[in-house]
Amino acid sequence: MTGEHEVLRVLADRVRRGSRPGERRDGHRVALAVEGGGMRGTISAGMALALHESGVAHAFDAVYGASAGAITGAWLLSGTPEQLTGWAEPVYARAMIRPSNLLRGRPVVDVRNLVEHLYREVARMDFDAVLANPVEYHPLATDVRTGRSTDLRPHLTGPAELRLALRASAALPFLAGPPVELAGRLYYDAGLAESIPYRTALAQGASHVLVLRSRPAPPAGTRTTAARPGARPSYGARLVAATVLREYPEALHRSFLTRAHRLLDDDAVLTRYDQSMPPASAPPAGGRTPARPAVLSVRPAPDAPRVGRLTRDGEPLKAALEAGRAAVGRLLRPLGLLTVG
Repeated sequence: MTGEHEVLRVLADRVRRGSRPGERRDGHRVALAVEGGGMRGTISAGMALALHESGVAHAFDAVYGASAGAITGAWLLSGTPEQLTGWAEPVYARAMIRPSNLLRGRPVVDVRNLVEHLYREVARMDFDAVLANPVEYHPLATDVRTGRSTDLRPHLTGPAELRLALRASAALPFLAGPPVELAGRLYYDAGLAESIPYRTALAQGASHVLVLRSRPAPPAGTRTTAARPGARPSYGARLVAATVLREYPEALHRSFLTRAHRLLDDDAVLTRYDQSMPPASAPPAGGRTPARPAVLSVRPAPDAPRVGRLTRDGEPLKAALEAGRAAVGRLLRPLGLLTVG
């Protein structure tokens, strides 16, 4: 990736002009899309932190987040984005990842405790600041009835609804317990339908999208098992579908069981965008999608530390946060923008 990519050109121009949301004159709609992945989201959180530290966060018109990426997006817009460092703190991880809960019949990933206790009483998030920020906040989740990715922004009528949206976006079946009800509908984790939330941003009229990825790019020529023609979902996925999701509509089952294929397709589409090439197929219809939007992904380096969805140890999490910061630093430094590291 180079400083010549259209997404970087527009961001740099906005920063240098001191452009602010609600006062734009360039005619663009620039979105930030943040991938999640449980504690792997520590990497994309480090990227978001670097955007704040470099003075680039105000150059976006909207922030879209999926699962852990929705939580990161909220912190970025909260008024205290420096608290994104909390992703690398063991107390944060242990508040959310509780393996012993499995023996008690409780969720292993306790998003309710994280949002309703830690974010209200300990590492306090200013929910009102998120809602009042002129940069639009768009947390995504998967509608249980339709199996489709859903933008929860229309339901963010107050802090309580915002907390429910954060919980809904990260409500992974089995690991995080039952779906979350918001505005009379049930929602599961955004990753069931849209783990990399760039498609909704484009469908809603974004002309430029910067995507913060939590996974390094696979080695050239790598082909996973899921990429094989006719490959079946993993045994674990089929077991969850047959048990935890058995009472829910077939549309939700399809979304859950095709996640791996959808991720491969997203990787291919985003790679073409990175190369400033239009994708072979357009994103979902709707909104004001431009004919040739510009999309750029930021990924951690190939040698970045590997963290899993349930990682709780502070050392790899801190290394992952720094890997995310470094990735954005490499991207912004050639533009002459102030960055860290």
